[in-house]
Amino acid sequence: MAFLNPYLSFRTEAREAMEFYRDALGGDLEVTTFGAYPGMVENPEQQSLVMHAQLTTSDGLVLMGADTPDGVPYEKPAGISVSLSGNTKARAQEVWDALSDGATITMPLDTPPWGGTYGMLVDRYGIAWMVHSDPEA
Repeated sequence: MAFLNPYLSFRTEAREAMEFYRDALGGDLEVTTFGAYPGMVENPEQQSLVMHAQLTTSDGLVLMGADTPDGVPYEKPAGISVSLSGNTKARAQEVWDALSDGATITMPLDTPPWGGTYGMLVDRYGIAWMVHSDPEA
């Protein structure tokens, strides 16, 4: 069995971002720093950077992320969005409200032609999100 999970790259703000996502989405967050594995980073000031973080929500979302230490090429994520689908309208609105804090709204959460709700934003960390709720009976 294979799993497809978003893995977000940050320069130095992975812990802050992953805690923000935990607050927005709920779930359990596990964080491992580079300092847990001596020799992983050369700069001692970067020992507290996140080597791996994993947020697991009660509804099955697994969102992962990490910092990019000095000496490793880094580019802001581009050309990809994290899509949250299959929510109720109420849950989509709750998540939208949380993720919108400090975000750039690219398409307001509204009713699309296919029903339910749908909106797009780029959060305060530069990550693009699409939030969708299923049409309700």
